[in-house]
Amino acid sequence: MKFRMNKYFIFFSITATLLSAGSCSEKEPQSSSSEWVFPSTGGKLKYKETEKGDRIMDFSHAGYMGGGVSIPDVPVKIRISPTGNDDTELIRNAIEEVSGLPLVNGFRGAVLLAPGEYIISASINIGADGVVLRGSGSGQKEGPKSTLKLSGNPFNAVSLRSGAGQRTGEGEASGTPVVRTRISDEYVPSGSSTFNVENAEGFKTGDIVLIRKPVTEEWIEFMQMHDLVRDGKPQTWIRAGSFLVAERRIAGISGNKISLEVPLSDSYDKKFTGQQGTVIELTEGSRRLSQCGIENLHIVSPEQPIPHSEPHFTALRINGEDCWARDILIEETMNSIGVTGKRITVTDVTVVRKALHQGSSRPAEFAPNGTQVLIDRCRVIAENVWFLATGSGVSGPVVILNCEFTGDQRGESHQRWSTGLLYDNVRAERGGLDFRNRGSMGSGHGWSMGWGLAWNCVAKEYVMQNPPGAHNWMIGCIGESRLMPRPFGQEPLLPEATKDSHGKHVIPASLYLAQLKERLGEDALRNILY
Repeated sequence: MKFRMNKYFIFFSITATLLSAGSCSEKEPQSSSSEWVFPSTGGKLKYKETEKGDRIMDFSHAGYMGGGVSIPDVPVKIRISPTGNDDTELIRNAIEEVSGLPLVNGFRGAVLLAPGEYIISASINIGADGVVLRGSGSGQKEGPKSTLKLSGNPFNAVSLRSGAGQRTGEGEASGTPVVRTRISDEYVPSGSSTFNVENAEGFKTGDIVLIRKPVTEEWIEFMQMHDLVRDGKPQTWIRAGSFLVAERRIAGISGNKISLEVPLSDSYDKKFTGQQGTVIELTEGSRRLSQCGIENLHIVSPEQPIPHSEPHFTALRINGEDCWARDILIEETMNSIGVTGKRITVTDVTVVRKALHQGSSRPAEFAPNGTQVLIDRCRVIAENVWFLATGSGVSGPVVILNCEFTGDQRGESHQRWSTGLLYDNVRAERGGLDFRNRGSMGSGHGWSMGWGLAWNCVAKEYVMQNPPGAHNWMIGCIGESRLMPRPFGQEPLLPEATKDSHGKHVIPASLYLAQLKERLGEDALRNILY
């Protein structure tokens, strides 16, 4: 094990050096400028718009506290050591004790695991605000290490989730008066931060609202998703009558014009929203877990050479707001990291798998299914996996920054119209990166991503396609771009994503970091260790 950790350490050190530079290697073509985003003579970023006004969104709001904020060093309240037996209850009891402490500036304290191996046979859950589980080291660097060794029947190692769950936005259920209105604009472009409503009465600056885009038969047919069939059976892409929901905070109101703190990752076309229109709804206060983290840990499970449809060990589940995971080495789990909620940072997390997954359907080692999620300087070293995959209806920004995927498989938007994902300086030199129409794959995954962007990435190949009425972009990317039809068909070949400077990197080297610097200044970059 010592030799293997040293080998990992060498690999991670080289990778971190390359990634932190945020620029191309000597073997890669030098940089040019993109026509879609480029620095102006005054240094500010300028954006090209489509005929309807759509543009690449400002992704810089992704991450802890909305981006550019240091992850806190929460004071230790309890320190425990491994017993050599099952330590599940030992860790649970320590977390419960810290969870009972009062909040001080939003935090209760950290449970510190002394170096050593902790055998656990059931999930460890943090369910109170302001609690951190911290090890003494992950093994990604030289020095002490705290290992959670998973044993027994499969389970998830660590969860950050309160019992109350996410906000519902359903005022009727709680007795809270419902405040609703509808967008009055004929078309709201993707990347916009403002729109007009029929009546802004009842809303105020600072309110959190849900923007409910109705899924109509007209829109499904426009997207050419009405005729999905697999094995002779009709497949449903997204059910007509359901909604695609984005959560945003109001930055300002002027008359019936509402401004948002975070731009919209989708477009809203009145032609396809039916009589109901796009609804703006005031939500209740947040019920998510907040200000919690897991850090400096090694998590290892038994090897799992099985299909992911069978029970299996997973590593992390985060459902919160302003939470984080950092410096974690994960070995042999499957579907390792799942993120929902809002304003989450996952940084310096590595998933290593030697056991080959069995079956044609693959597990997703990172699943960023929240909003304002930042996956930063993370790695997957594995074969026959999705390095990363989104679920259905995810509203960005979701940013994958300076990540390294080592293996022969893919990172992709996986299903059912998520919007606003950025691959920024991602490397998958033996694999691929996709924004595509998956057709009747799965149970009718169909168009999986709109308004997504790959920026200065390097991959063996890309399958990136433009959906009807929307764009996906690949800018400054190196690697083959493949034209493909909808799965299980031979033709027609679907429209390729909007390409710019293919085969040659562009400036700025990192779009996310440039947008963050422009919005918040140099300190924001230093706060996230750039």
